[in-house]
Amino acid sequence: MMEKMIFGRFIPGDSVVHRMDPRAKILFVFLFIAIVFVANNAWGYAILLGFTLLVVFLSKIRLYFLINGLKPVFILLIFTFFLHLFFTREGDLLFSFGFIEVYEEGLRQGIFISIRFLVLVFITSVLTLTTSPISITDGIEVLLGPFKKIKLPVHELALMMSISLRFIPTLMDETGKILKAQMARGSDIGSGPMKERVKAVVPLLIPLFVSAFKRAEDLATAMEVRGYRGGEGRTRYRQLNWQLADTLSLVLLAGLTAALWYFRA
Repeated sequence: MMEKMIFGRFIPGDSVVHRMDPRAKILFVFLFIAIVFVANNAWGYAILLGFTLLVVFLSKIRLYFLINGLKPVFILLIFTFFLHLFFTREGDLLFSFGFIEVYEEGLRQGIFISIRFLVLVFITSVLTLTTSPISITDGIEVLLGPFKKIKLPVHELALMMSISLRFIPTLMDETGKILKAQMARGSDIGSGPMKERVKAVVPLLIPLFVSAFKRAEDLATAMEVRGYRGGEGRTRYRQLNWQLADTLSLVLLAGLTAALWYFRA
């Protein structure tokens, strides 16, 4: 499952989302994260879900591929749903079995919070799947440009964020390899008491941390021998170009906000 994780990966393509300016996509995602919290009823969350599916469709990323690559995230989503379902005790009692009681508000909150979590994961995944790490770095650096006046290391900050995103799938792949190696040696993480499972994770974490630090050291050495000295005086080979589609994406987002406010209870 780990090696199929797609968050942080980049898939080249020729969709309208791929061709958008990275600044527009980053702004779109951050504004969308804020707009999600405007929805507070069934109509609002239905609009959010439909809007998210539209973005996935425009990116030409297969929905099955997206869902299959985010299976580890769905475990957290299911846990969140049941957490609200069983621990929110407001509204009418819908179901009771022993000490388990399901209330109307718990079911409602479980569904709504799960949809909110789902659309956020989908939109952020579309950003990384359709934008190369170097483009994300350039976009973040330009957007944070005004903070250079207060001596904020904008270039280094953007570079660190980009490298972090790129390392997510790499570490997932490494985790999968280590897990298979441990299983080949007789280690069993998926069964037994919880205490034994926790103990079995330790042999997995140690080589993972060693591998991560080694990769970081190799990357730092490679950057140093290529003459990297920070962002001062650096120029860009790829120039960012704001187009009509970028403006329309933000207009579409404004329309989504207006629709959510209109249907807000």
